[in-house]
Amino acid sequence: MFNALIVNKNEEGKTSAAVEQITLDDLPAGDVTVAVEYSTVNYKDGLCIGPGGGLVRNYPHIPGIDFAGTVEASDDARYKAGDKVVLTGWRVGEAHWGGYSQKARVSGDWLVPLPSGLDTRQAMAVGTAGFTAMLAVMALEDHGIKDGPVLVTGAAGGVGSVATAILAHLGHEVAAVTGRPETAEYLSGLGATQIVAREELNETVKRPLEAEVWGGCVDAVGGEMLARVLGQMKYGASVSAVGLAGGAGLPATVIPFLLRGVNLLGIDSVMQPYENRLRAWERVAKDLPMDKLEAMVQPAVLSDLPALGRDILKGQVKGRVVVDVNA
Repeated sequence: MFNALIVNKNEEGKTSAAVEQITLDDLPAGDVTVAVEYSTVNYKDGLCIGPGGGLVRNYPHIPGIDFAGTVEASDDARYKAGDKVVLTGWRVGEAHWGGYSQKARVSGDWLVPLPSGLDTRQAMAVGTAGFTAMLAVMALEDHGIKDGPVLVTGAAGGVGSVATAILAHLGHEVAAVTGRPETAEYLSGLGATQIVAREELNETVKRPLEAEVWGGCVDAVGGEMLARVLGQMKYGASVSAVGLAGGAGLPATVIPFLLRGVNLLGIDSVMQPYENRLRAWERVAKDLPMDKLEAMVQPAVLSDLPALGRDILKGQVKGRVVVDVNA
């Protein structure tokens, strides 16, 4: 028997979450069984735990869209008992039971070896949010980051925090956008040299082009803010778009793309090819300073997760929440 956070839905459609004991026989099919050590709390986890269940289609369900741990048993020749592994994406924690459990059974195709230089706790301090941030930075690099500050929207969140730290470590001037003035010191500690109030970018777009300001952008918000930012990008600069917290709509015109050659790069962390996942994790181990990483972390245990799921949907979670599933 082992512990897991189980989400159930009653006949009225109301969800509830509680720590329960289950067995290996309860786990879904997969060719690798992992003794989970750490998971994280992401926006999708809040949707899975919260009222109505959000992304979940079948109950009971175990959320947790990522995890790191040690292989316990494997029918996949790439992994053997004792190997340290990390998993992000592949609808784990949504369509397939996830990381809020002391054991998980998954396809070996979804895993990557834990890169040298990271332990399992550090890997989940990075987690899906940090992995996504690295994919976003890599995409900017592939298209060429222009001179001038790189903007990071939603900077106090998981993706934004890691993107800020990575970009600053790589030597870029980082302008961090936040709607919470109390996070300014935190963001400066991650390496941001400029703090931008969210209100400055939340106005409805009135002109498709404004003064050229940003040499690149990691956008974790979307919606009106993304539309405003597009008109402020330098010629040929790129925006890596990773989030929809501000909505899926884009009230923009084609003018920034036609007249300034702006690149809008969509980042999907869910079904990345193995080579991309491995490259991103190796870059994380190399280019994310561990002291900055530690400053982002707040610890949690399984019993904290129902409340944390609600808090992250309200925008009340700062940085990275690392869940010790065995505590």
